[in-house]
Amino acid sequence: MINFIETLKSRNETLFYFGLLCFVLSVLFLVISLISEIQVNGTNAWIKPFKFALSTFLYAWAMAWYCFYLPKFNTGLFNWAVILLLGFEILYIAIQAGRGQLSHFNVSTPTYSALYSMMAFAASTVTVYTLFVGWLFFANEFPSLPDYYLWSIRLGILIFVVFSFEGFVMGRAGCPIPLEALMEERGSFSSIGVPNTATRG
Repeated sequence: MINFIETLKSRNETLFYFGLLCFVLSVLFLVISLISEIQVNGTNAWIKPFKFALSTFLYAWAMAWYCFYLPKFNTGLFNWAVILLLGFEILYIAIQAGRGQLSHFNVSTPTYSALYSMMAFAASTVTVYTLFVGWLFFANEFPSLPDYYLWSIRLGILIFVVFSFEGFVMGRAGCPIPLEALMEERGSFSSIGVPNTATRG
């Protein structure tokens, strides 16, 4: 485990520390959920930021590991796109949890509607960028990697992208399971609630 962590850090120090921060936040949110009585849709409000931070931690570390193999890939640009976009989502979801307010499907005011749209944009952008990374794994040759290992990367990214956009389509159709909910299944994003009232109790 120590060797893996040291190798991961040497491969992509920026995403390594971002993922580590997300892991620390997930622990913090979990602790808060144990002592907080704030609820949204009948569920502790801090469960969503906990799951979102934890899944983002897994995503960041996975992509930090994968991108190391890509020749001539602009890792710096990818790193900061992930940090800024997913960092924004974690921050907003945590703020809304503390206020006992919905983060997703909250269109009660123009401001909330705009922020909800911004989250959809952030999740979609990260998904498209991940799709591009996946395409690079199909378009390039990796003679130093075993076939089974290379295909596990390719298929893992492909499955992630397909189900992420399936969630987006379902959300657009009115199903209460849009993009971020399905992305959580693969370690990237958090589950989301349905439009309802928030309660404290």
